This record gives sequence, C-alpha cells and structure tokens, in this order.
Amino acid sequence: MPRRDPLGPSETPRGRADPEFPVGWAELEREIAECRRCPLHRSRTHVVTYRGSPRPAVLFVGEAPGAVEDRLGVPFAGRSGKRLDRAIDEIGLGPSEYGILNLIKCRPPGNRFPIPSERACRPFLDRQIALLGPRGIVTLGARALAALDPGAPAVLTAAGTLRSVGGRPLFPLLHPAAPLHAPRWRERWARDLEALRRALPKMLRPRRGPAPRRARSDHRAVPARNGVASPGAL
Repeated sequence: MPRRDPLGPSETPRGRADPEFPVGWAELEREIAECRRCPLHRSRTHVVTYRGSPRPAVLFVGEAPGAVEDRLGVPFAGRSGKRLDRAIDEIGLGPSEYGILNLIKCRPPGNRFPIPSERACRPFLDRQIALLGPRGIVTLGARALAALDPGAPAVLTAAGTLRSVGGRPLFPLLHPAAPLHAPRWRERWARDLEALRRALPKMLRPRRGPAPRRARSDHRAVPARNGVASPGAL
C-alpha cells in the first residue's frame, strides 16, 4: 500500500519552491508536515497549512481542518470555505491581499477541538504569522479569537468590532459554518461582514514604528554675521 504524502496532493506545497514566499517558509511547511507532537498525526490524511498570498495584508485564522480539507490538504476548501471566499470577495479583497490558515494543522476526529493539539500547533501558528507579516488578522470562530486575543469577550460580543493585539488590528467574526448550520446567524454574519468592510482601511494602514529620535546638540545657534553663519549654527 503506498504511503500517504502528508504534504497534500499537490506536487509541491506552496512555498517550498516559490521564491515569493518569505525565507524560512519552506522549512516551516516541512516541519509541520513531519510533526508528531500530538496524536492527530495518526489519523490525518494530509496536513493543512495555508492558502493565499505570500505577502497577505489580511490573514484569516480559523480553528481546524474538516473532512474536505483533510482530503485535499487545503484550508477552508469545503462549504464553509466557499462561504468565506464569497465573503472575502464581497469586502473587496483581491487574491494578492489575503491568506487563510487554521490554529490546528490536522483534522481532529469527529471535528472535536483538542486543547493539547492546539498547544502543540501554537508555535507553528506564531511562526506563520511572523513570516507572513499581515497588517491585520481576522479570527473565525470562538477558538481562534480566544487563542489570539485571550482577553477578548465571548465571540458573540466581540464579533463585528475592531480590536488590537500587540499593535496589530484584529477583527473577530463568527465561524463561516455558523450561518450554514443555523440560519438565525445569517443576518449577524452579514452585519459583521459589513463592519469588517468598513474597518478594512484602518486595518490596512501601514503599521507605525516608534518615532525617530531627534539628534541633540550641545551647540546653540549663533546669529549669522555679515550673512555668514557662525560655527555654532552649523
């Protein structure tokens, strides 16, 4: 029986041979593919790392892969992913402006969310964010919000409002599966999505570093004499 390739069905994972991705991305994908830190590696078909731009302005962070994602090795490839893709199109982001990934890189059996697996995957998530360097993050669902903004209120309170974590804008949304499984959340999803569209200009603003310090001088300006500046004024 042929061995399953944990990297997914594609010939090579995006980033390993793509010079547009940041230095270190290919090695990170390899580490994720070979991960045995939690029991999920025993039941996975493929690891699910990332899809999107090598330099995303906005990074969408979900919770864990489902059955379709596990089969294809691509995040948000099922019904929830189609809804998310429509939402991204509606708010006006182009393919070069966003990326999508999950907290957990392997499908949990029964779609349960194992906390030990979240802890095992967290270093990978942090490195992905650091390498991709998005200007803003959109969390999808309660688990993603709690992981990236532990001080946030419950997702039903926080969703649809712009927050900031570590100086980076963070915008929580309900998980796109919510309006699929419970029609009562469709209006809320649409409302929060419109709020995200309005917040995008602020999220996409370049991050400001500390203001440059002005050089201090021990010299005092000396008035010019006969139109020539004295040495102290130079």
